[in-house]
Amino acid sequence: MPELPEVETTRLGLMPVLGQTVSHVEVRHHGLRWPVPPQLPSILTGLTLHKLERRAKYILATMQNDTRSGTLLLHLGMSGRLCLLEQFSPPEKHDHLDIGFGDGRVVRLRDPRRFGAVLWLDGDVNQHPLLATLGPEPLQEAFNARYLHHNMRTRTAAIKTTIMDAHLVVGVGNIYASESLFRARIAPQTPANQLTLKQCERLVEEIKATLSDALKAGGSSLRDFFGADGNPGYFQQSYFVYGRTGEPCRVCGKPILSVRQGQRSTFYCSVCQKASRSASH
Repeated sequence: MPELPEVETTRLGLMPVLGQTVSHVEVRHHGLRWPVPPQLPSILTGLTLHKLERRAKYILATMQNDTRSGTLLLHLGMSGRLCLLEQFSPPEKHDHLDIGFGDGRVVRLRDPRRFGAVLWLDGDVNQHPLLATLGPEPLQEAFNARYLHHNMRTRTAAIKTTIMDAHLVVGVGNIYASESLFRARIAPQTPANQLTLKQCERLVEEIKATLSDALKAGGSSLRDFFGADGNPGYFQQSYFVYGRTGEPCRVCGKPILSVRQGQRSTFYCSVCQKASRSASH
């Protein structure tokens, strides 16, 4: 599934159509994770793309003209991607949605598994059920060590699954949770409420650094992900642990291990991320 760096890379790749007016919309398949609104073509046509933002793993496209406005919420799901075409080309099997703009460019949603989402939101988007209860963005100042330490004081679940909870912090998916914990030298099985403030400082620092490094590399291209310009990401070439079961640790040389946590695979080094026997608050 595309995570925060991949979604942000996609958003940046769509910036060339900012300020352009929608000329036409074609929906070829309404049956995504939630049904695409049947009235979407009539809603969007004639609106200008005013802002293009990201909240968690959602892309938020604010559209408006002199008489109406709203926000198009886009989610890539498990295998979706948004392609920015310089001009229309014949769609392929899994190309479910086209948004054409006045300059001839087309934003196309390709989603083989159809777990993505295309929804139209009126009013304050931050009050929508999909967004209202989300935690802070990991690269913003609100996500800091004191916030993390305070909000984990009653959480007994493993730290790996805890930092993947979007109610605590958004955008830290499976790949970047494993990588951040390795960089912070914290065992993924450690109960969240056992982390000290100092460990939280290190973890927050490494989450921010890992995501920033991934953004610079254009995200990770695993299976289906490519940016809006068709280029792959390259961060997977820098993985310390993710997907490297049995391979030598890049730091100590011991084999990388994997374990299932919350129905997801977790990758770690038992030496570099040796669990602490005790932790004080």
